[in-house]
Amino acid sequence: MKDLPQLNPKKILIIKPSAWGDIVHTLPFLDAVAKRYPKAEIHWVVAKGLHTFLEGHPLITKIWIMDKDGWRNWGRWRQSLKEINEFRKGLKQEQFTLSIDLSGLLRSGLITLAAGAEYKLGFSDSDEGSPFFYTHKIEGGQQIHAIDRYLKLARFMDCDISEIHYPLPQLPDITSLTDSLPQEFCIMAPSAGKEANRWPAKCFGELAAKLNIPSVIIAGLHDKQIAEKVVRESNGKAINLAGKTNLKELVSLISKCHYFICNDTGPMHIAAALKIPVFAIFGPANPKRTGPYGDNHTIIQKELECSPCYARKPCKTNNWRCMTDITVDSVLSIIESR
Repeated sequence: MKDLPQLNPKKILIIKPSAWGDIVHTLPFLDAVAKRYPKAEIHWVVAKGLHTFLEGHPLITKIWIMDKDGWRNWGRWRQSLKEINEFRKGLKQEQFTLSIDLSGLLRSGLITLAAGAEYKLGFSDSDEGSPFFYTHKIEGGQQIHAIDRYLKLARFMDCDISEIHYPLPQLPDITSLTDSLPQEFCIMAPSAGKEANRWPAKCFGELAAKLNIPSVIIAGLHDKQIAEKVVRESNGKAINLAGKTNLKELVSLISKCHYFICNDTGPMHIAAALKIPVFAIFGPANPKRTGPYGDNHTIIQKELECSPCYARKPCKTNNWRCMTDITVDSVLSIIESR
């Protein structure tokens, strides 16, 4: 590992385009870097759609929006090439002192190369050959939480990581929304990025019917049907807000709830950052790496020899028993015992 010299960087680039939970995991890193280098401009490469969460953030000078989905659309390849070239040139012109790749993929490695910072930081155990593009790299470790992994790079940059802070962007007033909700409620997030990581919607609905407070169901518009099924199974005790808030409004909403029940999903990390008690249902995913960060949370998991398998291939033998064998009554008992 090559040591990083003493620096007084003018511009720093953070490369962490997605997903939302990963961006939330990066906020303590952002906080540590901003405190260590208070005079530096901090720029951030983020995926289109998720950029709205970081817009107007007081610690970020400029957001570089990466249109991942649009650039993969072969039907508009000419336009995509033009946009990618402009994106590359724009980064290069900034003359960054430091770039930090927290994604560790070929795509983020290529962005590291394009930005052309004098010092290019990343993890030696990253994927897809991305370490080839770094001038300085450390071993992050695959069996630690993502936040702790990122903070290892912050420590390498001589940042103080003795305390964890989540510098959230300024949040909107959602009084018009919360005035229509019960005074006390929990939030359920029944979706997840991978189908294998989803506890059945029917189970979420049956759980909502048995809880002693109403449940507010959140999900993106593309998962609206999952939310609707939860509500149908809840005997009228669940309120559907799927697709009815933007990212910042959702953060404000989560801050008002009594506790949070979820699969392995992005909003879970917002709840953890806000110190809302989280009950997270895990199956193929590894909560040591991507679970809610902190001591105020409960992992609900079926102990099987094959879990965690990270859902890298179809579960032919057990049919995702790690999720389907978790009963509604067992989850209810855990929640009521806290």
